[in-house]
Amino acid sequence: MLKNKILFFTSNNSKIKEANKIIGDKIKVISLKNLPKTKEPIENGKTFVENAKIKSIFGFKKFQIPCFADDSGICIEALNNKPGIGSKRYLSKFKNNKEAFNFILSKTKLNTKACFVCSICLTLKLGHYLIFEGRVHGNIAAKPKGFNGFGYDPIFIPDGHEKTFSEMTSNKKNSLSHRCIAIKKMLNFLKN
Repeated sequence: MLKNKILFFTSNNSKIKEANKIIGDKIKVISLKNLPKTKEPIENGKTFVENAKIKSIFGFKKFQIPCFADDSGICIEALNNKPGIGSKRYLSKFKNNKEAFNFILSKTKLNTKACFVCSICLTLKLGHYLIFEGRVHGNIAAKPKGFNGFGYDPIFIPDGHEKTFSEMTSNKKNSLSHRCIAIKKMLNFLKN
């Protein structure tokens, strides 16, 4: 379906690295890092899907190539499924991640359930976009552990595992992650 390249509308190095490991050489992925500097749209959607759609459609219109964008975050039951779409901004409210994690751990003593969500919007032409979603259910760890990954990885243990995402190798995490699930769904669509 695609000639040879697709734009991942992000400048987040961690997301780019993770996506490239998952996609491999199946499709040439370019990111905002490979293109002239562009102002990114305001993510003012109320859901992960709405924010992914805003970025994907914007990227397609701007660069006229197939474009996908994601919005992702963690939903923690004890925090009324927050930080959700505000996951990135939530961490910035604290002095550092350690302070943020300590606050989260203090609120999740009785209910540790959490879920990572990734919504991807793929825009192939104007008016034609598709949504792919990945979810990983799990629990908030008793304390931050590990040094790999980014964001909330040190405090999230996926169901069926004993290690946090940060304690896992990048290959192991990528095989389980919410982004991996969503990207694989997108790749399966693109193959057909």
